[in-house]
Amino acid sequence: MAWKQKFSGGLLAGIGFMLSPSPGGTTWSLTATALVFAWVASLFYRPAFEACVIVGYWLTNVLGFVLMHKGAQKMLSKEQRKYFSRDLVRDLGISLLYTALILVLLKTGILKTD
Repeated sequence: MAWKQKFSGGLLAGIGFMLSPSPGGTTWSLTATALVFAWVASLFYRPAFEACVIVGYWLTNVLGFVLMHKGAQKMLSKEQRKYFSRDLVRDLGISLLYTALILVLLKTGILKTD
């Protein structure tokens, strides 16, 4: 039974790593997921496409953090711990800080888009 818990935890953490803004997260998976989110949202309100791409990208980052946290927790702990709203608030805060850091780096010219 322990190997199943470690395997499923590793799988969750791996998927989360690919969806997170970490260096291992691929831009392709993040962008594709954000575009799908925006396409679906624009079916209901077409002018919201651009904003929905940004929101979808951000939600994908949050989902990546949550999956990495839950996967690592499942792999490394003997007992299952529930994911509380406090944990979600922390993951949202980390994602917001990361987003703010990227925006500051873009605005100051440290990161260049060309």
